[in-house]
Amino acid sequence: MSLTAHQFFRIVEIRTKIVSVSTLLIAHLYLLAQGFQLNLTNLILTVSAALLVDMGTTGFNTFFDYEHQVDHREHNREEDKVLVHQQVPPAYALLISAGLFTIAIVLGFILILRTGWPLLILGVLSLSAGYLYSGGPKPISRTPLGELFAGGFLGSILFFVVVLSQNVPISSGVILSSLPSTIFIAGILTVNNTCDIEGDAKAGRKTLSILLGYRLSKVLIYGEITLAYLIALLVSDIHLPRLLLVTVGWGVSVILIGRAISRGLSHQRKGPSMGAISKSFIVFTLTYAASLALEYLSS
Repeated sequence: MSLTAHQFFRIVEIRTKIVSVSTLLIAHLYLLAQGFQLNLTNLILTVSAALLVDMGTTGFNTFFDYEHQVDHREHNREEDKVLVHQQVPPAYALLISAGLFTIAIVLGFILILRTGWPLLILGVLSLSAGYLYSGGPKPISRTPLGELFAGGFLGSILFFVVVLSQNVPISSGVILSSLPSTIFIAGILTVNNTCDIEGDAKAGRKTLSILLGYRLSKVLIYGEITLAYLIALLVSDIHLPRLLLVTVGWGVSVILIGRAISRGLSHQRKGPSMGAISKSFIVFTLTYAASLALEYLSS
């Protein structure tokens, strides 16, 4: 069976790469706002390697969710799950992920040679996390730490990779600036896992949404979005334009996800629910990016 481009992009869930693109954009804008000059070659290497690792991680997740019967015809109606609904051989997802990781490793070593060994540590951690998130004897995605883990690596850790790739040390300001992305990304996973409570429970998962239950998971989603915006506001000096920008962004994000929550977060409505949190995340990204751009232009 030949693999089509459509099936490849569904295996790696290309539409979800906006998450890593967001962190990459915000981290580079943060460096500019802080007065650092960006090395274009390192930027290209970092963005390419990060996206390859992200796609490979999703490919592994696609494979292991199928193997562990998390994605099953009985309780999965998502057409994007091509291993389930189009009978794509699971080995394809495994081979794709291994290939993407291999290319990322090559680009990563080039970047390490240009910057230094600290990136090696983060690179090894990222690749290991990419596999262990859904693979291994105790997949992290099946535990209550899944949201925080995914948010941490696609948020803060990726933010740190960008900073180190530009030969800038990690400081308390860098750590604080990375937290909004981490928290909002965790919120995206909370929406996803809340929609999948029924199927995940049948598959033996113990996600945070399962432990909290439907009602508290909704509260957590609102809390994650609000906290992400609050920290984004505190990253730089608070002045009226930034205050208005962040407040409006927060309001739009809450309204978008609030409508989805009011209609119900369920597997049957997972598509619209994930669409709502994705739009909310885009608003957050644009708000945070614009806030950093204001700082850069005013410096």
